[in-house]
Amino acid sequence: MTNVTRGYSADKEELLKRLRRLEGQTRGIQKMVEEDRWCPDILQQIAAVRAALDKVALGLASGHVQHCMAMSSDPKRRDEMTEELMAAIGRLVA
Repeated sequence: MTNVTRGYSADKEELLKRLRRLEGQTRGIQKMVEEDRWCPDILQQIAAVRAALDKVALGLASGHVQHCMAMSSDPKRRDEMTEELMAAIGRLVA
């Protein structure tokens, strides 16, 4: 693997910490289902996980804009990167 700097590289440990927390929350939802918990409680936890994932996604997008796109001095490449980012965001919100 090459040593590549990504837009999230500076915050990688925080990002991984958030993702591990999300993994724990997801396991918690699974346990709630196994325990036959009340549906509104499960749905509330699902909403919390989705909100946390959205926050991670927005942080990644922001890092991409501030680091990757800002470093490109080629207007054509920036346009391509903008299209790529918008397509990824489109898939995220679809």
